[in-house]
Amino acid sequence: MDILLKYFDDFSEKQMQQFAALKELYIEWNEKINVISRKDMDNFYEHHVLHSLSIATQFDFKPNTQVMDLGCGGGFPGIPMAIFFPETQFHLVDSINKKLKVVSEIAEAVGLTNITTQHTRAEDIKDRKFEVVISRAVAPLKDLWFWSKPLLKKGVSPGGLICLKGGDLAKEIQESNCKPRVWEIEKIFNEPFFKEKYLLNVSL
Repeated sequence: MDILLKYFDDFSEKQMQQFAALKELYIEWNEKINVISRKDMDNFYEHHVLHSLSIATQFDFKPNTQVMDLGCGGGFPGIPMAIFFPETQFHLVDSINKKLKVVSEIAEAVGLTNITTQHTRAEDIKDRKFEVVISRAVAPLKDLWFWSKPLLKKGVSPGGLICLKGGDLAKEIQESNCKPRVWEIEKIFNEPFFKEKYLLNVSL
């Protein structure tokens, strides 16, 4: 938790309690369903929660904004973002149902009422539109944009695809035919872990 408080000083008491509860809940669920690398657990707040919250340092989601977490896995970045923006609606989507069970159970345990889940692939969602799609380390940017674009409302700010990625992105960005805005997370959170980790935004 200390690493969160190093960079954020305006959490409400409820948010503090929700963030504080996450690690034990993930340890407990990880024993049943492996959603986080076990070697990562010692750095849970930095590697998963703070990483997710890098989005919140650059984007302010208004109340009732509809956000989809594409390929949410065990709930990142969706769960930390839902705690940070309690009046924003987060729809967490994954093709692996057992991961969504973890998401639902943890959301319920910390009292999150702004999360829904759906067991599906993004390309199979036909009846909904979102202001924003968020994603962390799911697929190349080309694919993420292909899946996200039909689901996005136009002319919304902040809007579009917001994704967390790592490594040398030059080739990946070129192949995507997108022109994303790119932030170096190391410049947002001055920690060695965030070297070569990036926040990208592609707008319609």
